[in-house]
Amino acid sequence: MCDTKTIVVVGIADLKVITAPDLIRTSGLGSCVGAVLYDEIKQVAGLAHVLLPESSLAKQTNINKYKYADTAIPILINKLVEEGARRSMLKAKLAGGAQMFQFASNSDVMRIGPRNAEAIQQELQACQIPIISSDLGGNAGRTIEFDPVTAKLKIRKVNREVNYI
Repeated sequence: MCDTKTIVVVGIADLKVITAPDLIRTSGLGSCVGAVLYDEIKQVAGLAHVLLPESSLAKQTNINKYKYADTAIPILINKLVEEGARRSMLKAKLAGGAQMFQFASNSDVMRIGPRNAEAIQQELQACQIPIISSDLGGNAGRTIEFDPVTAKLKIRKVNREVNYI
């Protein structure tokens, strides 16, 4: 029987969990950050495509918890544990958080990419999950794909070479 790999696609403000041999991918990472959490031994991985740093910025009460760093990361951890990952063995790889546009003002409100990256890093630190590698910042959009078998994150930037971290 063939060992067929399915590529699970994660949309914007979404998150999903996979087990080997499947791959997990998201595209359209501009100022958004793709946070991959994984258990290397169990070969379980999850990906959150985070759009904004914190849910307290939301105006409505019925929010999409996958959209924000402070709510998506804890949910992703719980889903990984439900799939057999060991919380104490989780590691993270991050990509995205670009500054996609140049603004005349240096207003913090416009620094969505860097703020997303900072918020996810703080959330992972609070949850005691080490960040093994990251490709954050810059001004290029990214597509990322993670393979739980190799624990490699493939990063394809717009008009640039493919990179693995």
